[in-house]
Amino acid sequence: MPSDTLAKSAAVPDTPGRADPPRIVPQRRPGQWTAAVVVLVLLGLAVNSVLRNDAFQWGVVADWFTSDAVLRGLWLTLWLTAVVMVLGFALGTLLAAFRLSANPVLRAVSWGYVWLFRSIPILVQLLLWFNIGALYPEVLGVKTVDLLGPVTVAVIGLTLHEAAYAAEVVRGGILSVDRGQVEAAQALGLGRWRRWRRIVLPQAMRAIVPPAGNMLIGTLKGTSIVSVIAVQDLLYSVQLVYHRTYQVIPMLMVATVWYTVVTSLLGIGQYYVEKHYARGTERTR
Repeated sequence: MPSDTLAKSAAVPDTPGRADPPRIVPQRRPGQWTAAVVVLVLLGLAVNSVLRNDAFQWGVVADWFTSDAVLRGLWLTLWLTAVVMVLGFALGTLLAAFRLSANPVLRAVSWGYVWLFRSIPILVQLLLWFNIGALYPEVLGVKTVDLLGPVTVAVIGLTLHEAAYAAEVVRGGILSVDRGQVEAAQALGLGRWRRWRRIVLPQAMRAIVPPAGNMLIGTLKGTSIVSVIAVQDLLYSVQLVYHRTYQVIPMLMVATVWYTVVTSLLGIGQYYVEKHYARGTERTR
């Protein structure tokens, strides 16, 4: 017998009756792959139709995308979003504290505020504030028309509306913290402020940040509604242009692309903020 055959026989002993382990074959899913191909084909056709459709006038979009009028409107939109979010969450946090208070009057006031401002559409609220001079012509001897301009009305209306939703977000985040955490901090002798700053708030932020990020993006897009009261935000700025040039579609695409860019950046920021506050939990994996 050749030496190489003897070596193979010694290396692999003959074991009668021993079968090879079964080979695991992954389940075939032709339906999923077919659906994926169909979706990709439809997506490609949609993108191709948008890019090759002359009605979009992408050259006009490029010309107006960074124009002074559009950038001024974009800046006002960003400023309005930031101011409304800060003031809305400041008022919403106060309302959440009232709702969690042991005082029944404060709880009732907070509940009534949230109920009222969540019930009235934001457009109706803005129009009511814009026409507040019909109810109160003067405030402290000053004409209401002179006191409340369109931008001020937009800030007031959007902030009051935002605070109603922010109050529920903050309240839900606080209630998500286990009561045992607070009791343990009390047992260690931590004061009320330190308990809130070191124990309650960091854990509550894990529940507050995701809906707060969604509210921020929603507020950014929702500011477009102030165009009905002649606030020159991004949408109103492009409307002024297409009322003069009659290039409706390309100017609307300018606003669409800018909204998409800003919301995408905010979404990336939200991801990292959520990741920061989710440290030490299963969600960080």
